[in-house]
Amino acid sequence: MSKTDPKPSHEYSEFMSRAYAMELEAVERYAQFAEQLDTHNNREVAELFRKLSAIEALHAKRILEEMGWPSLPVLTPAYAWEGSEGPETAPFESVHYLMQPYHALEIALACELQAQKYFEQIASGSAPEQVKAAAEEMAGDERGHVTLIRAWMKKVPQPAAGWDEDPDPPRANE
Repeated sequence: MSKTDPKPSHEYSEFMSRAYAMELEAVERYAQFAEQLDTHNNREVAELFRKLSAIEALHAKRILEEMGWPSLPVLTPAYAWEGSEGPETAPFESVHYLMQPYHALEIALACELQAQKYFEQIASGSAPEQVKAAAEEMAGDERGHVTLIRAWMKKVPQPAAGWDEDPDPPRANE
């Protein structure tokens, strides 16, 4: 939305608040994964998750700037996603302490594809035109991210069989 566009509709603001919340969840989850992998001395994958978190933070910042919001407005039920977390948020159980960069990229790819699908569904649905246009633009952004991640995946080695075997696994003290 540019400075010459009309004032955003209520529906557009609701949609953008959901998009912003989705980006924030992704930022937080990738940061959590980085911390978790740092704990297990898996620095390479932790750094990859920090990069992914920073990329998502840029998306969130862009939405705030575009909308002129100082912070996230109250979320309404409009444009809600299924489940308690946004489509771009990776499940906690997707991280393994011995995972390799390829695994992190697989997680990111799945999240980007889910976000793309979410935006495409809104763009092809019955939302107001302003919302549909924004959703199509965001779906396009996600398609670009999918392309970048797939290219990145070609540059890192695929894990060998048995990558998750640990002869001395971590133990929790009771």
